[in-house]
Amino acid sequence: MSENKTEVIVGTAVLAAAIGFLVYAGQATGYSNDSGEYDLVASFRSVEGISVGTDVRMAGVTVGSVKALDLNAETFRADTTLAIVDGIVLPDDTSVAIASEGLLGGNFVELVPGGSPFNLEPGDEIVDTQSSVSLISLLLRFVSGNGE
Repeated sequence: MSENKTEVIVGTAVLAAAIGFLVYAGQATGYSNDSGEYDLVASFRSVEGISVGTDVRMAGVTVGSVKALDLNAETFRADTTLAIVDGIVLPDDTSVAIASEGLLGGNFVELVPGGSPFNLEPGDEIVDTQSSVSLISLLLRFVSGNGE
């Protein structure tokens, strides 16, 4: 009889731990029905160094993430969907750039708000974009003496 009680207690603990892990994994990956975000679109010449899930930051604070990356077959540019946290209101002349955390750090998407009195609406496109800078191409220019 005591073996059955022990098995039930251990089984319940394992099941509770599994449910807790699934809930944590869902929250960590941002999976939920009402995420409290809105989407903005930006088109880059190169999105080297970023992927889906990369942080979107403003003034060093994470305000969203990269939701999707797609190649536009007509313009041959990378169309990027950014999920921005609700409550962050951006002027319509906001610029977006792919920035680096440092020489050996990863890349992130940086929002630089403008001064327009008009705001971006969900689904709008940020027109002013700056693509990532390839460290390899910069080094090759330096070594070859092509400082243009």
